[in-house]
Amino acid sequence: MRRYLGRSGIEVSALGMGCWAIGGPWTDGKNPLGWGEIDDGESIRAIHAAIDCGVDFFDTANVYGAGHSERVLGRALAGHRSKVVIATKFNAVFDEATRLATGVDTSPDGIRRALEDSLSRLNTDCIDLYQFHDNGFPADEALPVRETLEELVVSGKIRAYGWSTDFPDRAEVFAQGPHCTAIQLQLNVLDDNPAVVDLCERYDLAAINRGPLAMGLLTNRYDADTEASADDVRGERSPDWMKYFKGGRPNPEWLAKRETVREILSSEGRTVAQGSLAWLWARSPKNIPIPGFRTVKQVEENAGAMEFDPLLPEQMQEIEGVLKRR
Repeated sequence: MRRYLGRSGIEVSALGMGCWAIGGPWTDGKNPLGWGEIDDGESIRAIHAAIDCGVDFFDTANVYGAGHSERVLGRALAGHRSKVVIATKFNAVFDEATRLATGVDTSPDGIRRALEDSLSRLNTDCIDLYQFHDNGFPADEALPVRETLEELVVSGKIRAYGWSTDFPDRAEVFAQGPHCTAIQLQLNVLDDNPAVVDLCERYDLAAINRGPLAMGLLTNRYDADTEASADDVRGERSPDWMKYFKGGRPNPEWLAKRETVREILSSEGRTVAQGSLAWLWARSPKNIPIPGFRTVKQVEENAGAMEFDPLLPEQMQEIEGVLKRR
């Protein structure tokens, strides 16, 4: 199953791999922002398993693990670089040694410094998709950021760019740029965003779906009694924006929504996770989900979703009905 990365002409697997979790623990000094301890060896084996399963699109960010995710991905893709498409993000300033995020820098020089650092950690000379990593940055201040990214395309350091934002007014500013090709948005079967999906379809942009499994809720691994570890972004000290988990446990409101659609998602032998990915592919031809992973097993389950068709129109309508969205 293949899709185009928006209007860039770059073809990728319909499923990507989100590399936030493989960065390991990091913090803003107050809240944990990683997914707990990880095993770099298993992360590399999982990336290789993804490639073996036909996945060739990998999404990370400079700040994940305070640079560690990019370093692990760079190691794993040694010898595979020509076969894969790499997306990363910029904006955060951080200390690799202490794994502490310390601020942001959207100045032209700051963006260029961040790019050079990412190129070094990823062990590559060009980023395929470079994404602005600030969901709520003011739309009326974003033009200089876009212009800097256009200059980086001309320089050959990046092939295309996008914005990770859930807001259509912000996405539209970037959509006017000739080399903008993607918007990364929070999107899953429980948490739709018609305005941004519609914008991506209108401008022929890839809609890269972060949170496609609702931070793990759309799997069989979490129930009301499951507790996330203290160093997990979903744990008891989770940031204010963490809506799928509260107090370190799955949010009952979202858990109840999952149960209303479980049977539909699990149709035809799919797991709940595979059905959730099938919903995204049926939702829009622009959607490219990027579920996170920490193990080979997770990668193989998620990649297995590509062996099934997208959900049928009648299944999509049934889900809208039970979630009372129509």
